[in-house]
Amino acid sequence: MLLKDFYTIKALENTADSKYSAQIRINEKHEIFKGHFPGNPTMPGVCMMQIIKELTEQITGNTLFMESLTNVKFTALINPFVNPELLLELDVITTEDNLVKVKNVSYFDETIALKLSCVYRKV
Repeated sequence: MLLKDFYTIKALENTADSKYSAQIRINEKHEIFKGHFPGNPTMPGVCMMQIIKELTEQITGNTLFMESLTNVKFTALINPFVNPELLLELDVITTEDNLVKVKNVSYFDETIALKLSCVYRKV
């Protein structure tokens, strides 16, 4: 985990073929929220991308390097004090040329907070 104590994985399960579901809890007391932003804590988008990468590494059992990122849509702000619990749905496909393609939708409650597609290379 790149950011120590930033989040905890409550559940990570394979729901069907290449589909996975992860429940995580954000540590609202983490130092990062004092600066992002003071008085208005908001989950940094880059941290969401890192969480998705780390979950995908856990799923595939490989260290990954991000090659490309497309269709990134932040649709709602994540305030860790209001919505510390997130659900991430991941569709993870490994190709024959050592690439891992991921489609993600991240939610809090019924609200979609993030959608993205990413390609990682196995390191």
